[in-house]
Amino acid sequence: MADSTNLLIVAAILVAAILIAVLAVTLWRNAPGRRRQQLQAKFGPEYDMAVQQYGAARAQRVLEARQRRVSKLPLRSLSPSECANFAQSWHRRQEQFVDTPSSAVSGAHELVQRVMLAKGYPVEDFEQSVADLSVEYGAIVGHYRAANELEQTNRSGKINTEELRQAMVHYRALFDELLGPADPSDAPPPPSARIREARPEEQRPIHH
Repeated sequence: MADSTNLLIVAAILVAAILIAVLAVTLWRNAPGRRRQQLQAKFGPEYDMAVQQYGAARAQRVLEARQRRVSKLPLRSLSPSECANFAQSWHRRQEQFVDTPSSAVSGAHELVQRVMLAKGYPVEDFEQSVADLSVEYGAIVGHYRAANELEQTNRSGKINTEELRQAMVHYRALFDELLGPADPSDAPPPPSARIREARPEEQRPIHH
């Protein structure tokens, strides 16, 4: 009886070991597929671009290296007041576009870089900036490439008004994404409100 019990225990252990081994092999085989899906979801169109440029296997290593690099950058969120100030600067660029579109596009390029610096992204090397941005903004970083290409044409003086407009559209897409939603409650009060705060006597009723 004892021998039969021991045999059953040994058999159960062997079956469990086989099941564990099969499960481990299955997980090992499926791991690359899951990792690929995660990278595709995170990088969006940038994943496909990397595959076209490097091939599937190397593209995965390149994108993972980008993630490691960006994880070490001193990135931070912008405060609502910073967002409000940057938004005002963008509004001025839009107004400037009416009279001097070329200068407005150059100003938009500079403004986007200022926002990137404020968030903690290096801007010295354009290709590296694109790679860094692709980790968190893979779905729209293509706008930065397109805008930069048009800005290079703008600097050469060989650009038309429609291309300048397109550059502004591309810069705006990235600009809005970098700023994110701002909390209007933290924005500075309008001038009229500041005047009332500074001069409470103006709030007093007027006696005739």
